[in-house]
Amino acid sequence: MRYRNRRHAGVLLGAEVAGLNPSDPLVCALPRGGVPVAYEVARALDCPLDVLVVRKIGVPFQPELAMGAIAEGDVVIRNEDILKLARIDEETFAAVVGHERRELQSRIMAYRSVASPLSPVGHTAIVVDDGLATGSTARAAIEVLREKGAESVWLAVPVAPREGIEDLEGLADRMVALSRPRSFGAVGVWYKDFAQTTDEEVRALLGESRLA
Repeated sequence: MRYRNRRHAGVLLGAEVAGLNPSDPLVCALPRGGVPVAYEVARALDCPLDVLVVRKIGVPFQPELAMGAIAEGDVVIRNEDILKLARIDEETFAAVVGHERRELQSRIMAYRSVASPLSPVGHTAIVVDDGLATGSTARAAIEVLREKGAESVWLAVPVAPREGIEDLEGLADRMVALSRPRSFGAVGVWYKDFAQTTDEEVRALLGESRLA
């Protein structure tokens, strides 16, 4: 199915996730596009909403291949298998981490003025995005939440490709995808309105969620 917009997708996804009765949920949105979806999921669950600011650390000559990830709180995750396979030395890894950390800090400064970070310890942390393509950011988010002490980590999206997400289903404790088309294309294809989510919209939704 095609969604009217991200908020519409979030309403439908929220109903599905609420029916699974997650224990002590915390919705963790992947900004920016995941935030309008996650806002509606958090409303359906009547639970807190946070953003999970994650940056994938891509191999320099193959950026889509993740050799690690970073998140706020000085979390650094290394994929030793990829580092060895791609023959990435410590200097190169540190340089890429440094570049991505600057991008990470920019995003954190944009959002944390309205919503201080929430700890996932003891919660069912539910990672929400507007859809999956390669899944690399979602994979990093799952790893980061485990590193931060979440009791359980779920992944919930309106749409994901039928092929190629088996590894994500293995990483998450539960995966919810409303639609799994065989012919996927791109996430935006499944929305009638897929206008870019702005930092201003993210801040507004985070602010509203903390006042609810």
